[in-house]
Amino acid sequence: MRGTTLIIDCHGHYTTAPPALAAWRDQQIAALDGSGPAPSRAGLRISDDELRETIEPNQLRLMDERGIDLTIFSPRASFMAHHIGGFETSAEWAAICNELCYRVSTLYPERFVPAAMLPQSPGVDPATCIPELTRCVEEYGAVALNLNPDPSGGHWTAPPLTDRSWYPIYEKMVEYDIPAMVHVSTSVNPAFHTTGAHYLNADTTAFMQLVQGDLFRDFPQLRLVIPHGGGAVPYHWGRFRGLAMALGKPELEEHVLNNVFFDTCVYHQPGSDLLFEVVPARNILFASEMIGAVRSVDPRTGHHFDDTRRYAEAAKLSEEDWAAIREHNARRVYPRLDALLKGQGR
Repeated sequence: MRGTTLIIDCHGHYTTAPPALAAWRDQQIAALDGSGPAPSRAGLRISDDELRETIEPNQLRLMDERGIDLTIFSPRASFMAHHIGGFETSAEWAAICNELCYRVSTLYPERFVPAAMLPQSPGVDPATCIPELTRCVEEYGAVALNLNPDPSGGHWTAPPLTDRSWYPIYEKMVEYDIPAMVHVSTSVNPAFHTTGAHYLNADTTAFMQLVQGDLFRDFPQLRLVIPHGGGAVPYHWGRFRGLAMALGKPELEEHVLNNVFFDTCVYHQPGSDLLFEVVPARNILFASEMIGAVRSVDPRTGHHFDDTRRYAEAAKLSEEDWAAIREHNARRVYPRLDALLKGQGR
């Protein structure tokens, strides 16, 4: 183990939420086509003990085993399912999921900090998400949000992230000085497996949208985190550099890397090594997305695929770069997290 600084996991989801949450959601969905009565928010009762029972033997146990000090915790990405129902459906669902993550953070204030799910809906003005974003930051202390570039669930009907329709969210992000993780949800398109294709396609697509546009000219303080190691981005860095040149854009370091960051959710050593070699260390944030898409043990190593700390520590990183990746970059990209940690004396 290297050093004594914190290890901050910037990518955690509440994938182990109590079964009552999924049951409530099933009832909400059934009510949309008249198959049953709509559930009430008051009817969902989940105790603090139930939250502890789902966190302590799962995320918290693995964090302790792997030496991870704190996780930025958001609702389960595949459960966001913004394609279901309309804005009212998403608004109620987001409010419930965000509250649960907040409650987890109050039970374990030194281990979890919330990030907000937005109540997005296909074809609906993104500005409708502002009230929930405001509530999560001001009442729950959220330090970030998850932004779905494809609320349609794999059909890609939304405009690119550089479109002005997204600007109200970006303006609020800059006002609150919070970043967004660009993270899609479930794919209902049978051509795209949710976690094996849609997630990684979205990471790659989002990056290319940013390369094509000039979003950061309008929002020089905006910060976006592209998860899962950036999808195909590090592997095809030369392609993106060449395309940027063909589009008349500056080098990637100048054009996007002051504002775009990548996490370490890459689940084998060669892929992690490539990420660390290609992307500047200042643009990489430690993350695992544990108990997520890949939950099993790799028979070749005897360790979980998502134990990403092992890959980072086995890579040829300088101590300075590893310290930046595991802690200092997160404090810089998530200023509200940095303030929270300083308030805790960390």
